[in-house]
Amino acid sequence: MSEQGRTIESVRRANLGGILAIVHREGPQSRAALTEATGLNRSTIADLVNTLAGYGLVEERAPDPSHRVGRPSPMVAVHPRVVAIAVNPEVDAVEIAAVGLDHGIRVVERHPQDDLISPEDVARLVARQIDDWRAGDLADACILGVGFAVPGLVRSDDGLVRDAPHLRWTDAPLRDLVTAATGLPVVVGNDATLGTVAEHLFGAARGIDHVVYLNGGASGIGGGIIVNGMPVAGAGGYAGEFGQNRPGIATLADRRARDGVFEDEVSRARLLSVLGLTRADDRELAAALADAASQPSVAGEVDRQRRILATALANAVNVLNPSAIVLGGFLSVLADLDTESLAAEVRAQAMPPCGEDLRILPAELAEQRLLIGAGEAAFAEILSNPAAV
Repeated sequence: MSEQGRTIESVRRANLGGILAIVHREGPQSRAALTEATGLNRSTIADLVNTLAGYGLVEERAPDPSHRVGRPSPMVAVHPRVVAIAVNPEVDAVEIAAVGLDHGIRVVERHPQDDLISPEDVARLVARQIDDWRAGDLADACILGVGFAVPGLVRSDDGLVRDAPHLRWTDAPLRDLVTAATGLPVVVGNDATLGTVAEHLFGAARGIDHVVYLNGGASGIGGGIIVNGMPVAGAGGYAGEFGQNRPGIATLADRRARDGVFEDEVSRARLLSVLGLTRADDRELAAALADAASQPSVAGEVDRQRRILATALANAVNVLNPSAIVLGGFLSVLADLDTESLAAEVRAQAMPPCGEDLRILPAELAEQRLLIGAGEAAFAEILSNPAAV
């Protein structure tokens, strides 16, 4: 192919990806709206939409009847058949979902685990779940791939799980194991990093260009960073491991883990222990904390964790100067007890210019944030090159 041919092909590929990304992220759009958003002419938009429809990635629907001025324009929407499988392996359960290209959850199953599950067993579990869904709920679906949100360090170029300490996975070739078991393309990423992407595209951080995200889960605390509207991954893909920082603890009485890191001190397990529970999801944890708020042991542990959390957030504010901090998982539960006082504590410990306009926001996507982020990772290739379908 000539250089000109390659250039024309790359421009067309970019235009196809651009239109697909718009309807993926913004929802159904009229052809007229796509023309305005892209700057392309109407005939080009019609050709591109027809191509995407031919790939089975979008469909055209009847015009919105509320728009009565001028000639009606068909609505372009992602095709409901197109899904990715999203997986979040944790110490207490493996959650598997089918995420639509419209970022809606089609179906989800939670597989509780009494013991730590191995990478090999996760691959087999995912393959069985996909087979079951293909015979039922996803019988007519087009499954583009599998995205994994793993609580650990994941090498970005090949999906090798270098270290997931709570799962006890070391140098686990998860991508290759799941590809072999399912026959599907697989993308593996850190859970909090993928949660950051989901919240930035579709949740609390939508439209905010400078964000720090911290996620608190059963395996500890991870995080992600958005700078100038772009996620920061780091040289190997390991950026955002806030949970491994050494915590700033003002008084010795607040320390629980000698030589421990941030996630050893601010911990879901410690909250569950003081409540006398063995397990609880975020909603159950919030309800239990509310019911036991008058108990001195519970109130004391909550206050201790919030003090340490405020210092950790202030350190992040000083280093990164975000517009917003988004908290997910049990960290959101802690913050929601009194968000304004937590924000005040953070500002009190941060440099005043860095914290003066800071907002602390709960993750909007709730328990779906990691699954939507994993789905987004699986959709990345098709969004950049729709012809790859």
